[in-house]
Amino acid sequence: MADPMRRTDGEKPPRRFVFVLLDQFTMLCFASAVEALRIANRMSGQQLYSWQLIGEGGEVAWCSAGIGFKLDGDLEEVSRDDTVLVCGGLDVASATTRRVISWLRREARKGAIMGGLCTAGYTLAKAGLLDGKRATIHWENQDSFSEEFEDVTLTKSVFVIDGNRITTAGGTASIDLMLKIIADEHGEDLANLVADQLIYTSIRTDQDTQRLSIPTRIGVRHPKLGQVIRMMEQNIEDPISPAQLAKEVSMSTRQLERLFRRYLNRSPKRYYMELRLAKARNLLMQTDMSVINVALACGFASPSHFSKCYRAHYDTTPYRERGSHAARVKD
Repeated sequence: MADPMRRTDGEKPPRRFVFVLLDQFTMLCFASAVEALRIANRMSGQQLYSWQLIGEGGEVAWCSAGIGFKLDGDLEEVSRDDTVLVCGGLDVASATTRRVISWLRREARKGAIMGGLCTAGYTLAKAGLLDGKRATIHWENQDSFSEEFEDVTLTKSVFVIDGNRITTAGGTASIDLMLKIIADEHGEDLANLVADQLIYTSIRTDQDTQRLSIPTRIGVRHPKLGQVIRMMEQNIEDPISPAQLAKEVSMSTRQLERLFRRYLNRSPKRYYMELRLAKARNLLMQTDMSVINVALACGFASPSHFSKCYRAHYDTTPYRERGSHAARVKD
């Protein structure tokens, strides 16, 4: 089967990218993509790529940094040969309006390549365009995405191309995606020239994951500690006992306790609780899941115990957290 990302026939018009800028989109993911295309044109001496900016209303789209971008048009009809890239950012659920969803579904039926940068993977999934597909989204949105879209195979890759669907994790992942496209269409040499111009010395592929390694994140390089933390992160809904965690890495419970105290200044139980509460906070702020379901998804047997632990850690209740977040978004 032919690669939908590759265009092999000779002289063609520039490949056009249509950027759909959602309200509060992240400027970095958008700018990274556009700059890679611009530099490819410059380094090749040809107009290999063109782009257009559209969005609801067709006037100005505001990024999360408070900067407005003048749009070329409203949500209008695009060509089957266009590549549509939706740019998301903060509070993507509110930015994913009914009109945006209807427009995406209509344009997707034409067979166009559709992509979501940063949190806009949510927008594509909400439109049903990622059902049965592999996808990625910014790590901060992964928990809520997994809970809401069970028909999408979510990965932790920096970008994913699955047929005529594209998703990225956000930020500089747009550069990696564009370098992949440029290399596929016009060769590795041009892609490397673009990377050099961007002072981008480590090009990632779709096999690279978006988050820092556990040792880098916690500032500790201890193989058994990293292994235990990885097990904790992978078992939030059904927590593993400290005794079982210790057994998995061939340690005693007391040795595991000392290891956490020495390197992280807290007990394994405390560290595990903080991981579970962090996931709960993400779900409360990014989904419409009930507090009871959030509690269950994070390994708490009862809402009362969940609320008690949440208050102790965040100095507020889950209900108030959700209410204050909703008020901030509304403002």
